[in-house]
Amino acid sequence: MTQTALITGATAGIGKATAELLARKGYNLVLTGRRIERLEALKYELSSKYNIDIQVLCFDIQSYDACKTAWSSLSVETQKSITVLINNAGLASGRSPIHEGDVNDWDKMIDTNVKGLLYITRLVVPSMKEKMSGHIVNIASIAGKEVYQNGNVYCASKHAVDALSRSMRIDLLPFNIKVTNVAPGAAETEFSLVRLKGDEAAAKSVYDGFDPLLAEDIAETIWFALSRPAHVNINDLVIVPTAQANVTNLVRR
Repeated sequence: MTQTALITGATAGIGKATAELLARKGYNLVLTGRRIERLEALKYELSSKYNIDIQVLCFDIQSYDACKTAWSSLSVETQKSITVLINNAGLASGRSPIHEGDVNDWDKMIDTNVKGLLYITRLVVPSMKEKMSGHIVNIASIAGKEVYQNGNVYCASKHAVDALSRSMRIDLLPFNIKVTNVAPGAAETEFSLVRLKGDEAAAKSVYDGFDPLLAEDIAETIWFALSRPAHVNINDLVIVPTAQANVTNLVRR
């Protein structure tokens, strides 16, 4: 049976790499994001190459109304076909001490990383429950395991994802729905560029002197969890580059 995966934040980075890998594995896809041109380009590329069905939904995951409208635009058949949910959409915005933080940055991180994840999960899970099967993968962060200077609200939001993954696992256990938490360390995506608000030089310097994770590394980790036998669930995975031991210990050459 062909499976369908809904991937949030699929326009770049981990979401895009995961879409490419799952397309190669024969999954149909529902891809979401805020940049319609990128979604359409990815849809064209993957559907042409792998002969799979792809639908794109362009909306802002920070808005529950937008999430509901996008979800409602899918046919009931498509909604019921979704077997995998990759909660990938997330971001960091700013890096200030707590007493100098920008409230707009705080809202953006909490609304995207926590509430957006909740909104999509709330919409998708009922059909999984009805089928008594499904797999949710939450993209958390090593910042959800530890904290670091000036990471305050971002770390708090990813700690929330970590906690939600554990509590979802308990809530959804009776319905045979798997939940996996994937917590990457330093990965070279658009993450730093977004966090540093478009400062390309500063964003690039974040990864100077070591080999960071690539989006493809995380996609392969997600696939590992998805491809386990029916009786196996991977609860939690932390993946870091070889140069990184934890959130504060990283060797640059």
